[in-house]
Amino acid sequence: MTAASTFPRLSSVARGEQPADLLLRNARLINVFNATIVKTDVAVADGRVVGVGPYEALTQVDLENRFLAPGFIDAHVHIESAMVAPAQFAKAVVTHGTTAVVADPHEIANVLGTTGIDYMLEASEQLPVHFFFTLPSCVPATHMETSGANLDASALSAYVQHPRIVALAEMMNFPGVIFSDERVLAKIALMKRAGKPLDGHAPGLSGRGLSAYLLPGIASDHECTSTQEAEEKLSMGMHIMIREGTGARNLDQLLPIITPQTARRMMWCTDDRHPQDLLGHGHIDQMLRRAVRAGVDPLIAIQIATLNPAEYFRVNDVGAVAPGRWADFAILDDLSDPVVRQVYCRGRLVAQDGQLLNENFPEKAVTVPSAMRVPLERLNLRIPAQGPRVRVIESRAHQIITGSSIDEPFVIEGNAESDPRRDLLKIAVIERHHGTGRAGLGFIRGFGLQRGALASSVAHDSHNIIVVGCSDQDMQAAVSELATMGGGLVVVENGILSARLPLPLAGLMSDQPMAAVQRELEDVLQAARRLGCRLPDPFMTLSFMALPVIPALKITDRGLVDVEKFAIVQLFLE
Repeated sequence: MTAASTFPRLSSVARGEQPADLLLRNARLINVFNATIVKTDVAVADGRVVGVGPYEALTQVDLENRFLAPGFIDAHVHIESAMVAPAQFAKAVVTHGTTAVVADPHEIANVLGTTGIDYMLEASEQLPVHFFFTLPSCVPATHMETSGANLDASALSAYVQHPRIVALAEMMNFPGVIFSDERVLAKIALMKRAGKPLDGHAPGLSGRGLSAYLLPGIASDHECTSTQEAEEKLSMGMHIMIREGTGARNLDQLLPIITPQTARRMMWCTDDRHPQDLLGHGHIDQMLRRAVRAGVDPLIAIQIATLNPAEYFRVNDVGAVAPGRWADFAILDDLSDPVVRQVYCRGRLVAQDGQLLNENFPEKAVTVPSAMRVPLERLNLRIPAQGPRVRVIESRAHQIITGSSIDEPFVIEGNAESDPRRDLLKIAVIERHHGTGRAGLGFIRGFGLQRGALASSVAHDSHNIIVVGCSDQDMQAAVSELATMGGGLVVVENGILSARLPLPLAGLMSDQPMAAVQRELEDVLQAARRLGCRLPDPFMTLSFMALPVIPALKITDRGLVDVEKFAIVQLFLE
């Protein structure tokens, strides 16, 4: 809250003995504490709210009866999925009224370990968005993949008391919790001693398994895909983060769980959202609009976007308009269609009508390595046919959950090959952190490619190289292009590069503005469509095919993973 050194002056302003720096007059203030609207003035000094009501001020702005809401908070987001550095992410989302995010640096930590966490903390300082972080709990996420680092409780202990580390990040290793893995419990105990909440990640977990998962104090979940799942978790004491990202879109399915009885335990989050969605559709503001149009009370929707996450994460100087809190405001014309007109952060007007007003805010020039070690000369994507049937990953648009099926392989000269006629494509994950040359090989359905290959160094959670294609030659060419440029996204046809998006920061993020990244991303998406791909965002879908904590069948550099059994399984069946 307010620093002791500034308290005397702020107190004097609050008492009316000195003028405020700024007075926003004639506001319809949205009080998220009691879900009411009050016509009043709001006084600001040193970037903080000092009082509500009539005050003298050096600068006065007449809001002309517009609605003044607290700035919005994204309760769970991976900055890396926006493919830009923190400063560029801040520039993009603040124009939509987002003034705080709770980010999980899990992706970059899986590539670079503590170097990645340090980068995110340093690169997010002094920006027009408050960056809070959760401490990655699963680096690596499981024992069934190869990550760039291994962070145990002792490695994390140096960060526990950092003022912007607010929780333990999503505990994806739910079997480790359920069966009392000592290494997992040590991380949980570390954060519990610090008095910080424990975020969960338990897709589909129910009944006794869910009870065992909750025993250590895990308190939230953002993986619900049905009202039944969310209602059970709510009934057992969890806070529910409703997610609307690019790869996973659960807003429409979960809106019915918001009731007067449950609303204070709900939060909005985007989790993973690509540039075209952030720039084309918005951020938390888009979720607000859709919720309101679906019948959610606007005041409740705003409460879910502000006070709820602030209280859950115990961050008491954001999330509301009240004395001592940062003067972060989203100014709205109409609550029935909440479009953000102006945005204030720390008492400064930073955006108006969707445009950033000052792009020259302090921005640290912090870089990190691409982390790309791939022995291309040893790369071998052949799959010798070893049985009459193969397991197949069934991908689904707008979901990170996959299906699992059995099919006959397409065999040529003793090798199992892609069969575009049946939408049966080869998929591979190639280890990129330690230069082992190890590759997990399998088959996938749902991409619809008729020729060529797609490859990416963004592959949750260990972010090895993942590639899908119609021929070994195009798949190998795509991996080679990716390794040569230091990571990113590529599309290859007939051995020739069709489109690319370089991501030189850890192989996850660009150092360019989001608009430039969006243009290059659209180029690779268009190139994928020309190859016959029918997924709306094939690279987002592809990135989650290597995530072995989301059911049902996934693939890592170590092979196929049956997530429900939490085990590596054979590709071929008798």
